[in-house]
Amino acid sequence: MKIHRNVWAASAASFLNDISSEMIFNLLPLFLANVLGLPMGIIGLVEGVAESLSSLLKIASGWLSDRVAQRKPLAVLGYAVSTLAKPFLYFAASWQAVLAVRVADRIGKGVRTAPRDALLADSVAPESRGLSFGLHRAADTAGAFVGLAVALGVVWTRQSGESLLAASTFRTLVWLSVAPAVLAVAVLALGAKEPPHASRPQEPGHGKLGKRFHGFLFALVLFTLGNSSDAFIILRAQERGLSLVGVLGMLCGFNFVYAVVSAPAGRLSDRWGRKPLIVSGWLLYGVLYLGFAAAESAVHVVVLFALYGVYYGLAEGTARAFVADLVPFESRGTAYGLYHAAVGIAALPASLAAGVLWQRFGPRIPFLIGAGLALVASALVLFSIAEKGEDS
Repeated sequence: MKIHRNVWAASAASFLNDISSEMIFNLLPLFLANVLGLPMGIIGLVEGVAESLSSLLKIASGWLSDRVAQRKPLAVLGYAVSTLAKPFLYFAASWQAVLAVRVADRIGKGVRTAPRDALLADSVAPESRGLSFGLHRAADTAGAFVGLAVALGVVWTRQSGESLLAASTFRTLVWLSVAPAVLAVAVLALGAKEPPHASRPQEPGHGKLGKRFHGFLFALVLFTLGNSSDAFIILRAQERGLSLVGVLGMLCGFNFVYAVVSAPAGRLSDRWGRKPLIVSGWLLYGVLYLGFAAAESAVHVVVLFALYGVYYGLAEGTARAFVADLVPFESRGTAYGLYHAAVGIAALPASLAAGVLWQRFGPRIPFLIGAGLALVASALVLFSIAEKGEDS
């Protein structure tokens, strides 16, 4: 099966950008906790606000890409904004400064994400949509694996055997992250092109999102309210005694599993339907969160986090393909904007609540709540959203 050039271009850009991002952003919770000495509540605030403030931009950018029928310029602009923001982390010495950089990076993500996903959906036939999104997620996650491997090498060289992150190590990684981020912008700008059928403006209001899409969006929000930032899993591993090098190794393992599972899962969703893969992923998530709550050692967290990559591989790319299945092509940008915005908006209360609950009642409670909400959301998708057919 021939893969469209836009799938390769978007996948390469995501691969390079994630090399850059994962060098630094997975260590950001440790920088906030170990270097700046911040409590869990503030860490939850930084993680939640950064994602949520970009949410309106995701909606606006997706809508604009529908209105002008131009996906690529907005996608390239978004990558460029994030690239410009990252170097300022080198100078950050307070949580407010970290928050400002994190927000700027998420603004770039907010501008690019919906148009990029719509560009992918516009470029491929429905019967290969799951595979295309799976390949994109695999490339994105392979970049995360490489970025974490670089971070692991730097930490191993500078802080082998230490459990707390040093400011100098983090700032070295910030500088190393710049080159792949710049390359990501160049690859997408030079490699992608607008699909012919997306080259003319659409009439405002033409194409409705439909009840199935809104039902899926509701289930997604419910799921995300229990899906606090993965920063809390990283901190759970450290709390259970995992060293800094061990944390990075755990993250590498997670991303390796995620990358390996994504493309085959996407292909399976083309053949079997999207719902079985999404529901299976969300149910697995619930089981794993129960495990994180009960974990008694660092080894338990490491094993569970590797399996957590299976959940991501099953559900993430498949859910994005499902969005394109549910809406007409002239509304895909708007739909992807709403999809990603829903996740971002729900991330703020999810992460804030997780931080506060951790501080007041211990680390088990946020994971137990997440498991329960995953079960309810899975049931909603399974029993109330049709896989195919017209909206009633």
